[in-house]
Amino acid sequence: MLVSIKRIIRWGWQGLFRDGGAATATVFIMVLTISLITSIFLLKEASSFLISSIQEKVDISVYFKENSTEQEILNIQEELSKIPEVQNVKYVSQEQALQDFIQRHKEDPVLMRSLEEVGRNPFLASLNIRASDPTQYEAVSDFLDNSLFGYLIEKVDYHQRKPVIEKIFSLTANLEKSGIVFSVLLVFLSFLVVFNTIRLIIMKGQEEIQIQRLVGASNWFIRGPFLFQGTIFGILSALISLLIFTFVCWFFGSQISILFPELDMWTYFLSNIWTIFLIQLLTGIGLGVVSSLMAIRKYLEI
Repeated sequence: MLVSIKRIIRWGWQGLFRDGGAATATVFIMVLTISLITSIFLLKEASSFLISSIQEKVDISVYFKENSTEQEILNIQEELSKIPEVQNVKYVSQEQALQDFIQRHKEDPVLMRSLEEVGRNPFLASLNIRASDPTQYEAVSDFLDNSLFGYLIEKVDYHQRKPVIEKIFSLTANLEKSGIVFSVLLVFLSFLVVFNTIRLIIMKGQEEIQIQRLVGASNWFIRGPFLFQGTIFGILSALISLLIFTFVCWFFGSQISILFPELDMWTYFLSNIWTIFLIQLLTGIGLGVVSSLMAIRKYLEI
């Protein structure tokens, strides 16, 4: 048994060095494949962050009549916070609404003059409500319309914002689905490329396989060197991919953090480095071994 294993390993190594060009091409293709899968893993975190950032900007506002007191509004805020569908409720006073408007439009002289001509604060106090789930905004709006404190409410802008809310969450849902479909397609195409590259290596050793069969070698003994080569290809490709992504995340992580301070790809990469390497290793070995098994089937007449 040990003698057979040693021969399999020796012939596997000999095959690697004998077909150096094909072996290099196989490793290159597998590095690309593993890099794609690693990118999917990392981009999933980035896309989740971006989607959640977009979703956090979506809310509805409840505007209160001018005769509503601050205490009454704060009491309503407390009641809304108890609703399971509501994630966050922010109170915006009339004064704060005015200051926010001035800050946003201070460079627009027409709006500033219009505000001066009004001669008073035209804004209403409001509560900005963010739901736990985008599908819950309608339920929150219905709750407000049928609440006991409805007499204090001037308007709820849900129906004005509804088309925008639906478009945003339809877009994010489609992005997630498209990402999954695109990932599966890339993995499938990569597998085909690796399979055909390894098949070329096996075709070069076709004569050797026929000789081994003539002398009575078992199918697994014939498979052994190619499975060993596939495993080595996978390990080398995983190590190269890990080095590439270590550099990429280190180099570009700080630049991404400038644009998105809350998204630290370098820290995320380091905290998940063993998971990432395990994914790369399993992908590499899996591609190498499965491709070798499938490619050699023809020559073993199974």
